[in-house]
Amino acid sequence: MTMDVLARQAAAPVFDAEAVRRDFPILSQTVNGRRLAFLDTAASAQKPVPVMAAERRLYETYYANVHRGVYALSQRSTDAFEAARRTVARFLNARSDREIVFVRGATEGINLVAQTWGRENLKPGDEVLISAMEHHANIVPWQILRDQLGFTLKVARVTDEGELDMESLDALLSDRTKLVAITHVSNALGTINPVAQIAGKAHAVGAKVLFDGCQAVPHLPVDVQALGADFYVFSGHKLYGPTGIGVLYAREEILSGMPPYQGGGEMIRSVTFEKTTFADIPLRFEAGTPHIAGAIGLAAAIDYVEGIGREAMRDHDQELLAYAHERLSAVPGLTIHGTAPRKVGVVAFVMEGTHPHDIGTILDEQGVAIRAGHHCAQPLMDRFGYAATARASFGLYTVKADIDQLVGALEEVRRIFG
Repeated sequence: MTMDVLARQAAAPVFDAEAVRRDFPILSQTVNGRRLAFLDTAASAQKPVPVMAAERRLYETYYANVHRGVYALSQRSTDAFEAARRTVARFLNARSDREIVFVRGATEGINLVAQTWGRENLKPGDEVLISAMEHHANIVPWQILRDQLGFTLKVARVTDEGELDMESLDALLSDRTKLVAITHVSNALGTINPVAQIAGKAHAVGAKVLFDGCQAVPHLPVDVQALGADFYVFSGHKLYGPTGIGVLYAREEILSGMPPYQGGGEMIRSVTFEKTTFADIPLRFEAGTPHIAGAIGLAAAIDYVEGIGREAMRDHDQELLAYAHERLSAVPGLTIHGTAPRKVGVVAFVMEGTHPHDIGTILDEQGVAIRAGHHCAQPLMDRFGYAATARASFGLYTVKADIDQLVGALEEVRRIFG
């Protein structure tokens, strides 16, 4: 992590969740006549005033297309867009902003790697290793490519506690493994995987590593160099930023050797009817007009969380997690799904005799917003024998009163379903 980030974190005030909540106007409303307890941040985080203000300022004062115009508005817009790229590079401790590609989200980032690096480097006899806790976005692209290219897709097991089975991963790693694609933090369980250790094991057999960081960046300091990541992806909307913007980090020497993902404007150097030459990285992978406001809003979100202090955020998250486990464990008939010792603020659970969708509906009547379903992790649900779970997930603005409201609302679920 860069020294300027560390300095800002060291100077950050003591974390005050109630003060933070005032930066999120949406939380001041009532739902069904009840105080809103928003506990679905893992699906998509709410947006603070500085993020909305940054996008509004763009549209009101200097919006124009980027990298194209010689006039003042275009220059200002371009400068802000490229400053956002530098902010992301600093946030991840990338060696260069040339290693940062703006995409629509983590899903597109993984698909980009699959359809560029994967097509160039995978063949029959090769193996890609994923885990049983992956989001569909880190399963389906590899299945599609496997069916096209003929390589083998291997899956490391998950323990009963919801941890990645490292013995299973070790047994599956071999000189045939070309890529290990693993989530940094499980979206369905909250489990933190030992990704630096995984990177070391993968590199030892000559494989590259891709980490899905969607659930990691809102909760943990992330240093892609320290983690040994070859590829790292995340989505802006889970980090208090706009929807429709995400990041693919890739080491420069790898990214430079990858062919373009899409063709069109912005990613070209010159075009004739006979031949096209492509722009340097990272623009080579950003065809068309980019999500300018999204990138600028994401940079504002990063500045916001860094201003609060990432260590303070992590401490707050862990305090909430411990409190939620304690309160929910005392609810009769409730079973927490995923009890790994290293987790972030995600608590999935089931209740005897009650479908998670019914839980979610009744909780909504009590002003509590949670997620109910398979969480885009159906193979993981199959592993534990559930069709779905209820999931409460925490953010910067979550307070113990939200968890208390959740537990109180679960009493209504018990009253109805007995």
